[in-house]
Amino acid sequence: MTFASRIGPMVPSDPAPLYVQFARLLREAIAGGVLEEDAALPAERDLAIEFGISRITIRKAMAELVEEGLLVRRRGAGTTVSRRIEKSFARISSFSEDMIARGRSPSSSWISRAAGLVMPEEAMQLGLSPGAPVLRFHRVRHADEIPMALEFSTIPGWCLPGIEDVTDSLYTALDATGHRPTRALQRLRAVPVLGNHARLLGIDPGSPGLLIERCGFLRDGRAVEFTQSFYRGDAYDFVAELTDL
Repeated sequence: MTFASRIGPMVPSDPAPLYVQFARLLREAIAGGVLEEDAALPAERDLAIEFGISRITIRKAMAELVEEGLLVRRRGAGTTVSRRIEKSFARISSFSEDMIARGRSPSSSWISRAAGLVMPEEAMQLGLSPGAPVLRFHRVRHADEIPMALEFSTIPGWCLPGIEDVTDSLYTALDATGHRPTRALQRLRAVPVLGNHARLLGIDPGSPGLLIERCGFLRDGRAVEFTQSFYRGDAYDFVAELTDL
């Protein structure tokens, strides 16, 4: 079966530009499950021959879907259908745990790791006195080498011996000292991803994003984590199970 027979042919009578038509075919095939997650698309040259349009047209249509988060381009691996990630609010889990549970390979690139004194907003969230020591961890979180989120975490200084204790997972480090949160309050809101944040995530400035603010607590009520995470809106679905009590 040819690729064109799977997703459908171009319509000569359609007045829309060819790249718009081809992008629409791909978008509908992805939405309808004809092209499944991780499915590899043929090379641009082969698509151009099969659909009778130029490689420039193919490239422009695919670039549009990459920007929408429906396709992923990897150097040396071609173009594939992206895998959206479902993030559940039903349990407290780290980014690394979420990715591993979904068969993805998590990694991080550090923006900064530093010890310092608590700032006013951090003090309010963590219940700390002015001048209390804190540890800050700022990084880009990746899944299969694709930037997915920016994470800015602050924890009280008494939770860890030092900043070098956090390598891949903050929660793994906190668990090792008995300070992993057992309860958390989270707030989510839609935001545009701007400036340096957009650059770090590899998306256009102003692209839709999701900001999650989390404050994590121990069983005794002490706050041990204040994290602000900016997630790419084109890569995440957030789900929550609701019950009728």
